[in-house]
Amino acid sequence: MEKIIEENKQGTSLVLENKEGNSKKLFIESYGCAMNFSDSEIVASILANEGYNTTQKLEEADLVLVNTCSIRDKAEQTVRKRLEKYNAVKKINPGMKVGVLGCMAERLKSQFLEQEKIVDMVVGPDAYKDIPNLLKEVDEGRDAINVILSKDETYGDISPVRLLSNGITAFVSITRGCDNMCTFCVVPFTRGRERSREPQSILEEINDLASRGFKEVTLLGQNVDSYLWYGGGLKKDFEKEKKKKKNDV
Repeated sequence: MEKIIEENKQGTSLVLENKEGNSKKLFIESYGCAMNFSDSEIVASILANEGYNTTQKLEEADLVLVNTCSIRDKAEQTVRKRLEKYNAVKKINPGMKVGVLGCMAERLKSQFLEQEKIVDMVVGPDAYKDIPNLLKEVDEGRDAINVILSKDETYGDISPVRLLSNGITAFVSITRGCDNMCTFCVVPFTRGRERSREPQSILEEINDLASRGFKEVTLLGQNVDSYLWYGGGLKKDFEKEKKKKKNDV
């Protein structure tokens, strides 16, 4: 599935069943394509293991995250308005942390943290596993940022929670990033180069969904028809290796 924007889902605050023993509250909104909504499920899964349950009430949140899109100016402007809202609530609840995830985080990191000082944390699409460490940096009074793009991160080892799921259909990510370098598109610069997820982890996730009664799976990625698995690394590395072997023959 390519980058399709579902207008009726923009700005949805996602919620899942509470995990017993978790006491902190996470409010997470998503904007942009289906990949962003899928990434929010990954983030919620990571933070569930850090003591966070999701909430749809902004005012009661300990942590507020917005997963952002840089493809359209409208989405960026909407996110900026939401950040103003978050900061207004933060004045009432100063212990609340605010973080920006996704493509805007990658593109506008310095502006958010250093110039405008409107967020506590900036996290790029390949750094979601580092969120627990970044939260500790915020607690220590430091600006927390990780927007490093990865050559191999696919989050294949994380089982995403299914936020607001209908129990019938689900997205399964099989690729991340893009190698097309279209002149009008920022995706290769905000989501990194294209890499494919290990096939066994894809099958395990699909089998798990089937065992829980899901009937339909949509394979997800910037370019799913470019899926290629050859043991890891980037496609460009594979092409170099293929040429090298050809020359050796």
